[in-house]
Amino acid sequence: MRIKDIVNRDLVNLTNCEQEPIHIPGSIQPHGFLIGLKLDSFLIDYCSGNTLDFIEASHTMILGKTFEDVFGPEAMKSLLDYITTQQMLSSSLLKMTLLGSEFVCTVHRSGEVYILELEPANPSHRMPNEVYDHTSQFLTYMHSTHSMQDLCSLVAKGTREVTGYDRVMIYRFDSHYNGEVYAESRRDDLEPFLGLHYPHTDIPAQARELYMKNLLRLIADVDYTPVPVFTVDDVPGKNLDLSLSILRSTSPIHVQYLHNMGVGATLTISLIYKQKLWGLIACHHYSPKNLTPEIRRAALLQGHFITSQIGLRQSHAEYEVSRKVNSAFDKIDTFNLSADKESFEEFIRQPELLEICNASGVSLIVDGNVYKHGVEHSDEEVVFLADFLTEHSINTSFSTDKLLNQLPNYKSLCEKTAGLIYHSLDLDSNNCIIWYRPETKSEVLWAGDPSKSIIKDKKGLSPRNSFNLWKEIVDCTSKPWFQSELDATASYAFSLQRQLNMILVMKEEEKYRTLSEMLKEANAELENINWISSHDLQEPLRKLQLISSHLMAEQDLPPHVMHMLTRLNFSAERMQDLLGDILQYTRLKKNDDPFEMLGLQELIQEVSDDEIGSSDLKMNIKIGTLPEIYGVKFLVKQLFANLISNSLKYAKADHTPKIKICSSATPKAFTPHSNALFHVITVQDNGIGFDQEYAESIFNIFTKLHISSEYSGSGMGLALCKKIMQKHNGYIKANSSIGEGTTISLYFPITRNS
Repeated sequence: MRIKDIVNRDLVNLTNCEQEPIHIPGSIQPHGFLIGLKLDSFLIDYCSGNTLDFIEASHTMILGKTFEDVFGPEAMKSLLDYITTQQMLSSSLLKMTLLGSEFVCTVHRSGEVYILELEPANPSHRMPNEVYDHTSQFLTYMHSTHSMQDLCSLVAKGTREVTGYDRVMIYRFDSHYNGEVYAESRRDDLEPFLGLHYPHTDIPAQARELYMKNLLRLIADVDYTPVPVFTVDDVPGKNLDLSLSILRSTSPIHVQYLHNMGVGATLTISLIYKQKLWGLIACHHYSPKNLTPEIRRAALLQGHFITSQIGLRQSHAEYEVSRKVNSAFDKIDTFNLSADKESFEEFIRQPELLEICNASGVSLIVDGNVYKHGVEHSDEEVVFLADFLTEHSINTSFSTDKLLNQLPNYKSLCEKTAGLIYHSLDLDSNNCIIWYRPETKSEVLWAGDPSKSIIKDKKGLSPRNSFNLWKEIVDCTSKPWFQSELDATASYAFSLQRQLNMILVMKEEEKYRTLSEMLKEANAELENINWISSHDLQEPLRKLQLISSHLMAEQDLPPHVMHMLTRLNFSAERMQDLLGDILQYTRLKKNDDPFEMLGLQELIQEVSDDEIGSSDLKMNIKIGTLPEIYGVKFLVKQLFANLISNSLKYAKADHTPKIKICSSATPKAFTPHSNALFHVITVQDNGIGFDQEYAESIFNIFTKLHISSEYSGSGMGLALCKKIMQKHNGYIKANSSIGEGTTISLYFPITRNS
């Protein structure tokens, strides 16, 4: 059987230090030993190389054998009971006797392997009641505090009492994972670290990821010599994930970092809040120090206490802010805007508009007008910001406490406004509201130059060795916005948008009301003109006809005079017909005759008989089977009279006019995509026809396609037909070609619609 170690010997350099595989070091710390068992057979597949320091068996002696073969059935039974009763997932520890020695064992699963980490039992460890007393006292202190700062100070003090470390710090991360020593308990002779900041590179991303998985990390002696882990060499590239291991060996860069700080041992406990790494309890000792598993669990409990309180304490800190914000929101939300500028000027000066998010200034842009209060920017700068934020947020919303990050080339502008909240009020314009906060200069105390956290020298890659105080002035940054402030502005922006929409609707209604009044006046004037045209002008036309008729009766008139009088009489007659058609057209919309069920068969027969009786022309009118429709009898008779008259007027010379009136067999839709059905009545003739390109324009008023001298008429007939069909909620259309006759189609609704 071949055996090999799985030590990771990949060199760490500047290109891969942030991807250093710290979860698979292939080695452990020497204060315990490690065994890896296959899940199915409990075969010892991994073993650390220091077993002889704890038991009378080397790793070469036990690799490849089952756990029971090496340690006996009693130990095997204890392990199986521990695993099968789910104790492995609880806080209880497994105590075992292996080859005559007592051990405390932690067990977890890594892939297809059970990992057992065994440390010698310590007869002098603290009794459970002593640990309980510390925890109970801590709970008392916890309930007597209100602020997060006070709670963290108690956690630091309580953890130091339980563990005995020289220094315990509560380390809190910002949004970029830069750390701050938020609370501290230390030996009196040690310099304080409270308030110091550490760059995010001190704890790289892969280390933070492990802190999320494994909540407790112990280094008993930073000067330890790593112990390699061996395995049976039966698979190429074989390795073991030690992410959850207590004994896991540490990154050499981190060990060097601790050396540079003068630290001899550490304990780190993760503080998780809302599934993110909120911070750490970082314990430092300036000489080697190991803790029993029981004390580690007690220290871990301190971390659980603080994480359970983070949300509560942060909520308490924001409660007063939220209460004031909500009060301001309720007051400003009752302000009723109107369309005039004075209303907007009064609105922008309301103090509650600033109080809903504790802003120093606010601006509003509506329809190109800028309204502002407490804002240092000019109108042009406000418009520039609005245009930029509209494009940047795609007409939605945006907030920042450092505007300079978005506008790096406008530092002077960002010095006036370091932070802002923007909300769009219209998807199609730059209408918006913006709240502003000024710059708040602050001094950050770094533990060493943050830009030199990882350095490269002749010895290779190493962490910085200087932790001297490094001061940084943070400018162009405002106080951060609380979530309650962001929520309040979002809610109010929505409310304001509704008000602006209502103002817009009211303005449109007023505009349409004005236009409607103007239209009514214009219609009244037109009706008056029509009345004058159709009545007052009739009298002079009749006189012209009478006088011309008397003159034409005189004898011995010269031929040219007789010709002029004839033309005058004809023109007056045409003008009289035109005025009559205009009067008839304008009366259509005022027609109040009732709709009734009409039998088209009988009605059209009457119209046909009238036309035949009053005309000298020989004609052939054929009427098919026609349906009943709802309509106004007078108007429908006029409709068909106009159509028959039109067919006779435009008949071919030397041809007997033929007119065919029939109905479609079944109702039809006017357009392919319409659900409404109509009776379709067609009036077809054999007249001169017209070019199909004029099929729509012939229904326009005064439209004539033929020379007036050849064909009489005012051009009103088909316009009247269209008006009548509109009165019946129907349609009319024409199909024709020159010399081939014309077909007029009438679409009458099959249901009553008036």
